[in-house]
Amino acid sequence: MRAAVVGHIEWMEFVPVEEVPGPGEIVHAEDSWEEAAGGGSVAAVQLSKLADSVDFFTALGHDEKAELARAELTARGIVVHATSVDARQRRGFTFVDEAGERTITTIGRKQHPRGHDESLPWHELGKCDCVYFCAGDSDALLLARRARVLVATARELATLRQASVELDALVSSGKDEAERYHTGQIDPEPRLVV
Repeated sequence: MRAAVVGHIEWMEFVPVEEVPGPGEIVHAEDSWEEAAGGGSVAAVQLSKLADSVDFFTALGHDEKAELARAELTARGIVVHATSVDARQRRGFTFVDEAGERTITTIGRKQHPRGHDESLPWHELGKCDCVYFCAGDSDALLLARRARVLVATARELATLRQASVELDALVSSGKDEAERYHTGQIDPEPRLVV
């Protein structure tokens, strides 16, 4: 199976703590680590564990963090198709508490691919069995519809409404209001809401 992701990357520093600090509180950590994160990058990594191949359509900034993200994802066997953005790579900081809850702060503007960007091989999406759309403009979403199966996140409802494409599945959240879908929010209705 050939899969693709259309989405974004953030270079994230993760810090494990007993609990997330309250206002004015200081907590201490023994360690931290950094890696490519963000909805698109995480989805590409997870799909790479299931699919024969994964293409990742994204945007990368012009700095060391962007190159680290590209290198990490490429080392995992993901084919990274990235347009260049004249900005620093979006990055962030995440507290991870003992219960596994994460508290995220992103730094910088979300960078995502745009369908009119001719530097990206959009024709490859037509060769994919499935595409997961988690960030991009409406043109990128229309191009993603070329795949046999198109899945998207409810976090991108504004783009989904604008593009008005039929989704095979929409991933919604039962806990996060920013990722929750209610019937009638997009037209046409997705075939399946997960």
